[in-house]
Amino acid sequence: MQGHKQILVVDNNAVRRHQLETVLAFVGEHFISSEPSELVKTFKSLDNVLTVIFAGELNEDAVALISNNPDCPFLLHDVVDQHAIEHKVNVLGELTVPLNYAQLTEMIHHCHQYHNKLPNKKGKSAGHTKLFRSLVGASKPMQQVRFLIEQVAKTSANVLILGESGTGKEVVARNIHNLSERAKAPFVPVNCGAIPGELLESELFGHEKGAFTGAISTRKGRFELAEGGTLFLDEIGDMPQPMQVKLLRVLQERTFERVGGSKSIKANVRIIAATHQHLEEMIKAGDFREDLFYRLNVFPIETPALRERKEDVPLLLQELINRFEAEQNQTVRFTEKAIESLMEHPWSGNVRELSNLIERMIIMYADQVVNVSELPSKYQHIDIEEYQPEYPEELQEKEAINELFAGFDYDDEDDSDSADESEQTEASGVMVDVLPDAGINLKEYLAELEVSLITQSLSKTEGVVARAAELLGMRRTTLVEKMKKYSLPKE
Repeated sequence: MQGHKQILVVDNNAVRRHQLETVLAFVGEHFISSEPSELVKTFKSLDNVLTVIFAGELNEDAVALISNNPDCPFLLHDVVDQHAIEHKVNVLGELTVPLNYAQLTEMIHHCHQYHNKLPNKKGKSAGHTKLFRSLVGASKPMQQVRFLIEQVAKTSANVLILGESGTGKEVVARNIHNLSERAKAPFVPVNCGAIPGELLESELFGHEKGAFTGAISTRKGRFELAEGGTLFLDEIGDMPQPMQVKLLRVLQERTFERVGGSKSIKANVRIIAATHQHLEEMIKAGDFREDLFYRLNVFPIETPALRERKEDVPLLLQELINRFEAEQNQTVRFTEKAIESLMEHPWSGNVRELSNLIERMIIMYADQVVNVSELPSKYQHIDIEEYQPEYPEELQEKEAINELFAGFDYDDEDDSDSADESEQTEASGVMVDVLPDAGINLKEYLAELEVSLITQSLSKTEGVVARAAELLGMRRTTLVEKMKKYSLPKE
């Protein structure tokens, strides 16, 4: 009985208690009975209580037990005075008199669900010593995946992980391994689609010296390397048919031979397989063995696509940013609008695509804040007005001077000596007078030049200020301010 959840029956009426015990035994539940006077002592002695069924009268100890144990569900049977506990939500219901089999099993199911969905249990699941990395999320699909992982990890059952590329199938497999009794043994991944079919047998089972050309020494395969641990067969759908037969034999007999060898080697290995393909359709097409499918598909887990759990994008975003910050000592932040835009993206590459985007943003905008306009165009699903800073006129004039004189070669004395004062030199695409010996008033000169260029741009665009601003490479509002400054007409 150790390890099973037990039902504690509390009743001072021997006949009624016996009826309860008979029905519980019939439905296959583990239980223990107690007198009301021994309630506290008996309850403390139990490690794994599913529920407590109170029958008859509720004494002070019973009321106190219900109040002090909100993480435990309670049931009532033939209790007359329920006034003291009428507002206690952990009292799930009352069993009918006489007992009804269907209602009893339903109430027991409710008790199991009460334990499974405890809030503190969710917290513990999310913090398993850095487990569930990249499996963060509050969505129902991710809660279900984490629940299935915890349930199957404790067993030795084969697991088949299904899902699109980039949804974290290997992450699921590693978490199953890390939560299992095999955690201290090796976790050995094999990508069946990345190894040529003729080499896959040697890769999985190893080979003896001289087994084939190039086999200059004995080599252990992945099954031997994973002894006592977990072998993760990724992209199992790409495994050739001949290898499927040999893998099936190993799963059935738990033994194998190296290529070129005759000695049987025992395989104490847990198999976790994964694929993005639809194996049922492959079976119909004759590309995958049905018997192997049922050997692997003992406990299927389907990893949801990111587009099916868009509400998890902000949590995933922060988790991945924290990881990059720890690994690269660089980070990036996103505005609320940028996050909203990312939540609208279809994410065909799933979590892997999101991770790649964050790495790209860190390279481009390390330690900065990224808005929608900084995201690559295909991730911009929200229209916002892009921020264009206004700069003081002194900075703009300084930049204009730098551009004006960019490209001058001041060391070219031959040209300057032979040039006439009225000769013009082309620099950076602008015709600029050579500085006369007497000098000039640079500010007045630049103002005249600016007025001349603005006038020409307005003339060429027939007075359309927006188009004139484009010709001058400036914002429309800036051009309007300069026209006001120089009292230039708008037409």
